[in-house]
Amino acid sequence: SYTLMKLILSTIFAILLLGNNGAAHTHFPITNEDEAALVLGKILYKKNCASCHAINLSGAKNWKEGKDEDGQRLSPPLNGTGHTWHHSDKFLHGIIKNGLAYYIKGYKGKMGPFGDVLNDKEIYSVLVYIKSYWKKDNYEHQINLQN
Repeated sequence: SYTLMKLILSTIFAILLLGNNGAAHTHFPITNEDEAALVLGKILYKKNCASCHAINLSGAKNWKEGKDEDGQRLSPPLNGTGHTWHHSDKFLHGIIKNGLAYYIKGYKGKMGPFGDVLNDKEIYSVLVYIKSYWKKDNYEHQINLQN
């Protein structure tokens, strides 16, 4: 019937549009060309990352040498002026998902895991947004780290 066909087509459209939000994202490198991901990434960044890394991705003042009241290193900038672009997408994705303690034995800093808050596609979107701030040469250097 027409109603059943309409329901089926609407469902297919929704699946194609939204995708499987829980699915692992395995497409590396992550480029900054995905407009929908860029918009979502900006929203998710503001909600989950800006409180430490600043709204403009500039990180904490004196982030290289400074420590917070708990003696922990300050949050680095993500806007391309720090070292974020020195790491592969797989590693950056993993840091967001699993936290730094997953990769650095004995790490007791504040970059904890966000895997219970953000799914893989959302982490991908945050990285698309972050990369949109980088200078072209930093971006291209980082894209080439994927191999």
